[in-house]
Amino acid sequence: MNTNKKIAIGLGVAGAALLATWLLTGSRKQKTKDFVAKAAKKVKDAFGEKGKEDESDVHYV
Repeated sequence: MNTNKKIAIGLGVAGAALLATWLLTGSRKQKTKDFVAKAAKKVKDAFGEKGKEDESDVHYV
């Protein structure tokens, strides 16, 4: 892998980390959590996992 590719990957990872930090601070934190939870529920429903919400195990996100 040449230097340009390594720099591009490094900048991409750093940018993603900065975006995640910004989204999870201040008043945006609850909005981001709600958005991610809603999107995860849509994906879960799309794969037909309905009816499994009453599992006895606790899952932390």
